[in-house]
Amino acid sequence: MALEANVDSKAEDAVSRSTGVAGSDNLYCPDVDTSEVDERKLLWKIDVHVIPWLALLYFLNFLDRGSIGNARLYNMEQDLHISDKQYLIALTVFFFPYALFEPASNVVLRRLRPSRWLSFMMLVWGIVMTCHGVLVNYGGLLSLRFLLGLAEAGLYPGIVFYISCWYKREELGTRVAAFFTSATIAGAFSGLLAAAIANMNGIGGKPGWAWIFILEGIFTVLMAIASFWIIEDFPGSAKFLSEAEKVFVIRRLQADLQFSAGGEKFKAQYIWQSLTDWKTYLALGIYMGFDGPLFAFSLFTPTIIAKATAANLLSVPVYAWACIMTCVSGYLGDRIGSRGYINLYVRLVGYIILIVSRNAALSYFAVYLAASAIYATIPNSVAWVASNVEGSYKRGVTLAIAIGIGNINGAVTSNVYRSNDAPWYRLGHGIVLAYIAIGFFCSLAFMILLRRENSRRQNGERDEVIDNLLDEVTKDTDSLSAQAQKNGRYESVDAARRDKGDRWSGFRYTL
Repeated sequence: MALEANVDSKAEDAVSRSTGVAGSDNLYCPDVDTSEVDERKLLWKIDVHVIPWLALLYFLNFLDRGSIGNARLYNMEQDLHISDKQYLIALTVFFFPYALFEPASNVVLRRLRPSRWLSFMMLVWGIVMTCHGVLVNYGGLLSLRFLLGLAEAGLYPGIVFYISCWYKREELGTRVAAFFTSATIAGAFSGLLAAAIANMNGIGGKPGWAWIFILEGIFTVLMAIASFWIIEDFPGSAKFLSEAEKVFVIRRLQADLQFSAGGEKFKAQYIWQSLTDWKTYLALGIYMGFDGPLFAFSLFTPTIIAKATAANLLSVPVYAWACIMTCVSGYLGDRIGSRGYINLYVRLVGYIILIVSRNAALSYFAVYLAASAIYATIPNSVAWVASNVEGSYKRGVTLAIAIGIGNINGAVTSNVYRSNDAPWYRLGHGIVLAYIAIGFFCSLAFMILLRRENSRRQNGERDEVIDNLLDEVTKDTDSLSAQAQKNGRYESVDAARRDKGDRWSGFRYTL
């Protein structure tokens, strides 16, 4: 009988004992002794060096992107002589380059150094943001929103992919939540900041809304310049890690079925694997379920709540609540190890209340429920998708496609809160509710199909033929099962893992 990739437990244990990495044929840097490395201290060191600066980048990204919603409250439309419809078109223009260039950006990020690519994107969008402060007409607004979308494209999926290159799968949710809380802080802080900056109205001959763009843009440029030296690249080249710590990080990632952690050469087949994987398209539906609502929420929360300064201030506690829910969701996802169920908790209540409410206090309460439905889903979904795609290039492309095309739904939701629907905005709330429902059902399908695929692998239906696990007699016969030969024949387990990524029979999906 042929021995195949999904060999019995004794064969797997033998491989594990010989390498120190489950199912791998070769130990990464076998000459390096990592016995003195304290894993807990090492993780804390990585957390301190990686997550805070990424959180700051995304804070500025979210702050800059949504500042137009705050600027609108301080007579921007009147000063530029644009209508409500033209304002919505300007919001829409942002999303097309923002979505379409994200997959290419992640490929570039993987091939170049993250410290350079992420910092360069940030520098460009900071300059574009500053230029918003010298706008004089509608044409200029359209051009700058397009350029801002182009400059910001790739930052969010790039950061998610970058984090996934440092942590094990069960550690991703907490870290993604930690970095994404900066978006909720930006939502709260942007209102306070806009209310303060608006008091500069008339200084230098510029209106208050122009100073919002100028000051935020200048700060972004300064942080971008600093980022060239602060952002570390991948674990194998991190300057803050010792040689033993670098090796330890890569070995633990490979033991967690992240086989490409030690380096992966670019092959076109990795891109094709992402494009032909059903997970990519269900992930897109999951991302639609929070991306579309997220943009609507961030751009229109002040508009929905009230007017001008009062609205900006009332939005602060809403975002504080969103921050708490984001952290709780990320932590629970890592602790219980089943992110699918977290995605299926009741998410529709907030927007149902907003649709039917005709009471300001009740609607304000429902905004908190709406924030829970959106923000608490994000770190959980991001970690869930990232942990179920193996191969650094494939994971980068899958995340970029899901997030990029998911983001293009912002072009829809940025047009659904029309001024003639005020003050209750039933149409806008109804469309956002539909998006959340899409995310709910795609999450359900994702979980069911992952469980079914794990069962098939457990039953041997995905086994490959591994030559170095076969005896000499079997190698020369036709006794190998047709199913196994269909799944591929490889020289070693390591070769199968690297070629097939998460399609390898020994890979198990997380639910």
